[in-house]
Amino acid sequence: METMQMPGGAMATKVVVPIKVKYCLYARKSTESEERQVLSIDSQIKEMLILAEREGLEIVAMKRESHSAKETGQRPVFNEIIEEIKIGKYNGILTWAPDRISRNAGDLGRVVDLIDAGILAEIRTFSQKFSNNPNEKFMLMILGSQAKLENDNRGVNVQRGLRTRCEMGLRPGTAPTGYLNLKQMDKKCQVIIDPDRGHVITQMFEKVGHEKWSGRKVYHWLKFDLNFYTRGNKPLSLGNVYRTLQNSFYYGPFEFPVKSGKWYQGKHEPLVSKELFDKVQEHLKRDLKQHNNHEFAFTKIIVCGSCGSCISGQEKYKPLKDGTTARYIYYGCGRTKDHNCKGNKYLREEELVNQLIPLIDKIEFNQFSMKIKFEEELRRFNKFQRTVLGSNDPKVKHQDTDARVYAKYILKEGTNEERREIMGCFKSKLKITKGVVTLSNS
Repeated sequence: METMQMPGGAMATKVVVPIKVKYCLYARKSTESEERQVLSIDSQIKEMLILAEREGLEIVAMKRESHSAKETGQRPVFNEIIEEIKIGKYNGILTWAPDRISRNAGDLGRVVDLIDAGILAEIRTFSQKFSNNPNEKFMLMILGSQAKLENDNRGVNVQRGLRTRCEMGLRPGTAPTGYLNLKQMDKKCQVIIDPDRGHVITQMFEKVGHEKWSGRKVYHWLKFDLNFYTRGNKPLSLGNVYRTLQNSFYYGPFEFPVKSGKWYQGKHEPLVSKELFDKVQEHLKRDLKQHNNHEFAFTKIIVCGSCGSCISGQEKYKPLKDGTTARYIYYGCGRTKDHNCKGNKYLREEELVNQLIPLIDKIEFNQFSMKIKFEEELRRFNKFQRTVLGSNDPKVKHQDTDARVYAKYILKEGTNEERREIMGCFKSKLKITKGVVTLSNS
């Protein structure tokens, strides 16, 4: 009750009805390592339910969350609570401690704004209560700011600890394939060579550095010949093969954090020498350049008859019984115009060539371009005949051979570049529909 003075000096008593608070019980378990000893979610809920029963608090919702509260707006359950408070589903929060609600200024500000607006009536913790009272709000903000300070200091301390380990030659994090992390607490970040995989990593470097293998050949050797698996029981992907071969950790130095420009000398036992590592890098530059410049013979020249997208190529490898690996090239719709195109099945390159040969007789050529290509081939042949074979036979004239016969020969026996050059002379357009190559009417 509240006493107030009426006009004329009379006194009256005003009855103040307390706001009925409906609570949402919010339990959050932080993912930060320093808080592993803090009460678990189930323990928090148990304690808060006992408190609610003892003090007669009405709980209308219960929320659980395991996200960190360090960054603003990154907790989906907490965001849901804020929205439900705004629509009046409940007007109180029951939680274990203030730092369960927020460890950042943004979320703390959102909560205080709701209290200021009278939408959030009360925050109740195990030992404290915060309502729309200047002192209580001030205390809430101090406790929230203190939690943020602890987070910031923890981050600084963690970075200092990581930097110290790096200066000691110890690389933080999971050891790369070929090494194993020691699990003893007093040997944290120390690694030893993996007895099952270390020698394979060394062989990878040797095959590239000494035998000039490509990264793709190493990948197929690991997958089909060795049946090699990482500690996570997964095969080493092609991208990881290249990343492994480019990782300086295997001969000593390492960068931490990655792309930070901060380098340290590791104290672990190297799997390769600096000289071998440098050889591998030189070969990889050529290998990657050739790989990036690689183009299949018939891509971007033939289109899909169903959606009009250009045909794309892909390589497939199959291990053979004699221990070797067979390479196949397949062509199919690139799906650049229709991602769901299903009108084109994949066609092997040999079958594609076999279907192209009969069409050569129907294709319209750019005669001038074909003449130039054919004459260049004749000049090369005549030079080979004179300088290598020492033949004095009369030179072959281009009139003696039909351009279409030459085109068929190139499609069968030519290189990818020669095939693309010949098909560049075609005026007619080609398409593939359900595995059948035909001339396009457009």
